Amino acid sequence: MSQPPVVAQIGQPQPPDTFWPPPAPQLGQQVYYRLDASDVRAIHRQRLAVSLRAAPVRAGDVFPALIVRVSGSTPDAPCNLHVALDGPDTYWAQQVVCGTADGTWAWPARQGA
Repeated sequence: MSQPPVVAQIGQPQPPDTFWPPPAPQLGQQVYYRLDASDVRAIHRQRLAVSLRAAPVRAGDVFPALIVRVSGSTPDAPCNLHVALDGPDTYWAQQVVCGTADGTWAWPARQGA
């Protein structure tokens, strides 16, 4: 009998699986990044510097991000992320670890079982 697909919220533990989540972050993988208060301030400064109007951001908001650098080969290795914001701009998050708190990244929920 097949099991229903796994649906999880960001940061919730996933069931054990041979392929998901990957054993360690790798260049080019998509993850979710949760903004913290310092990210919000940096994004506001970045937008003010170029007079850009875009959707507001708040600490705790989650955005898709692309891993552009990995500092290590372990599952908890810090990563640099290119975060896609809701608007024409992006944000570069540096040396971010996997977790559930603001200022961390998480694997997307696994689709299908």
